[in-house]
Amino acid sequence: MSNRDGMNYAPKGKPNPVVKEGEFIFAAIALDHGHIYGQCNGLIEAGATLKWVYDPDQAKVEQFLKTYPQAKQANNIDEILEDKEVKLVAAAAVPSERSPLGNRVMRAGKDYFTDKTPFTTLEQLKETKRVVQETGKKYMVYYSERLHVESAVFAGQLIEKGAIGRVIQVTGFGPHRLNAPSRPDWFFKKEKYGGILCDIGSHQIEQFLFYSGAKDAKVLHSKVANYDNPEYPELEDYGDATLVGDNGATQYFRVDWFTPDGLSTWGDGRTFIVGTKGTIEIRKYVDLTRENGGNHLYLVNQEGEKYFDLKGKVGYPFFGELIKDCIHRTENAMTQAHAFKAAELCLVAQEKAINVTE
Repeated sequence: MSNRDGMNYAPKGKPNPVVKEGEFIFAAIALDHGHIYGQCNGLIEAGATLKWVYDPDQAKVEQFLKTYPQAKQANNIDEILEDKEVKLVAAAAVPSERSPLGNRVMRAGKDYFTDKTPFTTLEQLKETKRVVQETGKKYMVYYSERLHVESAVFAGQLIEKGAIGRVIQVTGFGPHRLNAPSRPDWFFKKEKYGGILCDIGSHQIEQFLFYSGAKDAKVLHSKVANYDNPEYPELEDYGDATLVGDNGATQYFRVDWFTPDGLSTWGDGRTFIVGTKGTIEIRKYVDLTRENGGNHLYLVNQEGEKYFDLKGKVGYPFFGELIKDCIHRTENAMTQAHAFKAAELCLVAQEKAINVTE
C-alpha cells in the first residue's frame, strides 16, 4: 500500500499470533478509508482469521481481495452479522457513519473495531455508549499513530518503566499530505468527516491521555482554519488545541494538511514528551534528509542521551491484546473508557474551535 499520502498507510510487522488459525474469526466491511488494510494487517499478524469482506463498491472489494484473497465476498452486511463464527467486525466507514454501523454490529452480538475518528457528534458518542452498556460488546478504535508505530509503542514502554519520571507535557505534530485529487467526495464535507480536530486530531488527544496517564482533560483552547483551499470551503486544512489533564499534565498539538510534495512520506509526524526526569522525541515516519525511514526515538534522562532505531524491533502488541480481550472480555489492549474519552475530547475541541480564517 502507498505511503505517500497516508490514505492507504498499512504497516506490516512480524507475525506474532496469539491464537491458532480459525480460533478467532473476523470480517472487514466499509472499505471507505485505506486504514482498513492496517486494521486487517494487525489482526492477521496477531493470528486472527479473515473470513468475510463486504462493501457496496465492487471495485473496493476487488482491490481488497488482491491483498487478502482468503476473504470471501459477502452479498450484504447481514450475511456477515448472521455468521456466528464471526467474533469481530473491522470497518473504516465514512466517519459520520462509523457510529451507527458499530451500533448495528454490536447489537448483532459482535465486537466492533473502527478506524478513527469513531464519532462525528457528541450525540453519536452518547448513543454508542448506551449500546455498549446494553450489549456488553466492545467499540474499539484504530488510533494508528500510536498503536501501529513501533517508536510510539516503545515510548509507552519507556514511560511505564519510569525512564523520564512523571509525564507533565506532551506536544504533538500531525501534518498530513492533502493530495486532494485522490480523496473521495466525503473527505471535503464537514458533516461527513467531522472537522480536522475531530478527525486527525483524535490521534493526538489519544496519545496525550495514554502517555500522561490522564483519565480526563479539559480543552482550554482550540482553533481551525482553511488557509489555502478555498475551492473546498468545508475543508479545514489547519487545527490546533491546548488541553490540561485531570492529573495536571498539559498538551499542545497541531494538525494540518500542508505536507510539501518534496517530503518522502505522507507527513513528518512527531511527538515530544516531557517528564520530570527526562524527555522523549518520537520521529514516527521520517528523519529529515536521511534515507532510513521512520521509527526513530530520542531519549534524554539522568543516564545520558540515547538514540533508538526501532523499525522491526518492537512490533504491535495492541492487536494480539485486542484479540485476547475479545475472547476473555478483558481490557488490556485499551479500555473502553479510554477509547471513548479520547473521542469525546476531540469532539469538544472541534465544537469549541475558533475559526481564524472566517
